[in-house]
Amino acid sequence: MLGLAHPISNGMKDYYQILGIERTASHDDVKKAFRKLASKYHPDKKTGDEAKFKEISEAYAVLGDEKKRAEYDAYGRSFSGGGGAGAGGFDWSQFQQGGFGGQGFEFDLGDLMNGFGDIFGGGRGNGKARGRDISIDIELSFKESIFGVTRKVLLTKNTTCDTCKGSGAAPNTEKTTCTHCNGNGKIRETRQSILGTFTTVRPCEHCDGTGSIPKEKCQSCHGRGITRKEEEIEIKIPAGIEHGEMVRMTGRGEAIKNGTSGDLYIKIHVAKHGTLVRDGANLRTNLTIKVTDALLGASYTLETLDGQVKLTIPAGIKAGEILRVKGKGVPQGGSSRGDLMVKIAIDTPQKLSRNARKLVEELRNEGI
Repeated sequence: MLGLAHPISNGMKDYYQILGIERTASHDDVKKAFRKLASKYHPDKKTGDEAKFKEISEAYAVLGDEKKRAEYDAYGRSFSGGGGAGAGGFDWSQFQQGGFGGQGFEFDLGDLMNGFGDIFGGGRGNGKARGRDISIDIELSFKESIFGVTRKVLLTKNTTCDTCKGSGAAPNTEKTTCTHCNGNGKIRETRQSILGTFTTVRPCEHCDGTGSIPKEKCQSCHGRGITRKEEEIEIKIPAGIEHGEMVRMTGRGEAIKNGTSGDLYIKIHVAKHGTLVRDGANLRTNLTIKVTDALLGASYTLETLDGQVKLTIPAGIKAGEILRVKGKGVPQGGSSRGDLMVKIAIDTPQKLSRNARKLVEELRNEGI
């Protein structure tokens, strides 16, 4: 049973450790781990390591096959296919000689490119080609960042052709079998390397991997399936977004023929406010009051993002104390909002009139 494998005894390779995965890893996890390591250590790359590539390929040959993996988990080796080829049943000498039944070692680039990403121009993970992402910057006022806003931008980009819907074919035209790939949609190429015979499989560039070619190309896009034009995009900025955050709009980037469109990334820049500062879900501000108001209490009108509110100053308040105005902070979803925190400062006059000084002296005599 997978996940209950025996401990690897001395002299036997730990294929899970070689691929850097747990014993409970799924089949997809095994494949992803191999793709990542293979792209790094392939001998034809600058970062290549023939011995390492050999080792990870041996591990994948076992763990990538459900039957061999079950045998390996149960007995520490695989008994399926190839025979006495070491702990995993993987005969590397056959691989070097064009082994695996004389078929050589075959990579389907249409499959592996999903894991190799930029190395092979990979896709989103569904085997399809993918258009380029677009990144733009938008500046918001402080208030817009707190409450959210809808913006419209004009972008000139590759867009799916409206006439042919991205197929590149004229409306109602017939299609013929691609003669370059014989309708398979893939081209196989065999080459020799220091490790033996490699067969690579790639999408046919003449039919874009579809296996058929239209008799008449679309006149609007000249068969490209895409056109470059200006498009207005509506962007909804959520409430409470912060400076430096990114908004991602899936599929609103560059279009590509017979593939999926890239994404649009919007980087947010928030302008500073004159008196307010964000502190998580709350907003902070300062309020300076008179000495007499601090002693006797008072009522002040305070400017907030929601308009003016009255703030009651309790008698005897001290400098540095904070008053809370509930529900005037950052929206948190639904009707919930943070608070406005008001820090009190007391304005101590530098000069006093003769009458004011007399009154203060009387207060001192009272012990105040």
